[in-house]
This record gives sequence, structure tokens and C-alpha cells, in this order.
Amino acid sequence: MPPRRNPHLFPPERAGVAFKPRKAVPYEFVLDAIAELSPRTHPMFGCLAVYVQEKIVLILRDKRDKSADDGVWLATTAVHHESLRRDFPNMRSIRVLGNSVTGWQVLPADTPDFEEAALRACDLIIARDPRIGKIPGARRASGSAAKEAKSSKPKAAKPSKRMKAPKKTKRRSR
Repeated sequence: MPPRRNPHLFPPERAGVAFKPRKAVPYEFVLDAIAELSPRTHPMFGCLAVYVQEKIVLILRDKRDKSADDGVWLATTAVHHESLRRDFPNMRSIRVLGNSVTGWQVLPADTPDFEEAALRACDLIIARDPRIGKIPGARRASGSAAKEAKSSKPKAAKPSKRMKAPKKTKRRSR
């Protein structure tokens, strides 16, 4: 294991490295409510994705533009929308994703029962309600990563166009 660098020798302000302060966790009370499940978080599209084991269960979104899609996004499928809407009357489709029906639904932050609804969603996640949570599909390489992956694959030998059997020659009798 390489020795640890002494942070006092090269303080960040002298190294010419600008550090961006971390964004505050939006709606941190949601993570507190499901803490017993040891959720993992990952930044995603300027939001915070929340995973429990292998499933993505929520996205927490609080953007500066204060759009109507700020709030707690539920990872679900269209099959469960109707039953979830009974539990969450203010739940709706996410506008920034377009007009088509997607698996994602939002509990909007600008509704009067937002915190209550978000905590109810947390209770469903803790109870392992099958309506909330999706196992993400395999990621596809894009852009230069796809080109690199394509070029790094071993190429199969192409069959030669001249794969015909050799011609038999007639023996001449002398």
C-alpha cells in the first residue's frame, strides 16, 4: 500500500485545485426514515438517486429552478400507478420526462402533504412493498466508451473468399 500523502504539504488552496462544495442532500428526512435499510446514494442528473440493495427506489430532486418536478420520485412501473395513486392522491407523472407514461412518478414538494406522503412512501419501502423499486438494467456504453469497447474486442478471422477445393488436374498419359 503506498504511503499516504501528508495533506499539510500540499493544501488544496496552494495546489491550484478548486473544490466545489458538495450539494446539500435534498429532503434528508427521507434518508433518515429508511436508514435501517442502509440506503446508498448516487448523484444522477443533478438529483440524488437512492438505492436499497440492488434496487433503485427513489430520486430526491430539489433544483434551483423550483420546477413542478421537485420532490420525491418513486421508481415504479405503470402497472402500479393506479394503486399507488390511491395511497398518494397528489402523485403524478414527471413532466420533465415528457408526455409518455414512464415508471417514474413524483410526490411533488409543493403540495401541502408532501412530507407526510414522502414518509408514507418510506414506510412502504421498509415494508418491501413490491410496487416501489426497480432493478436497473444493464448499462450501455455510449460515445467514446462504446467505440473503445468495440475496438478492444478481438476480431474473428474472416473466412477467405478462396475457400474452394483445389482443382484436380488430369494426368496426361505419355
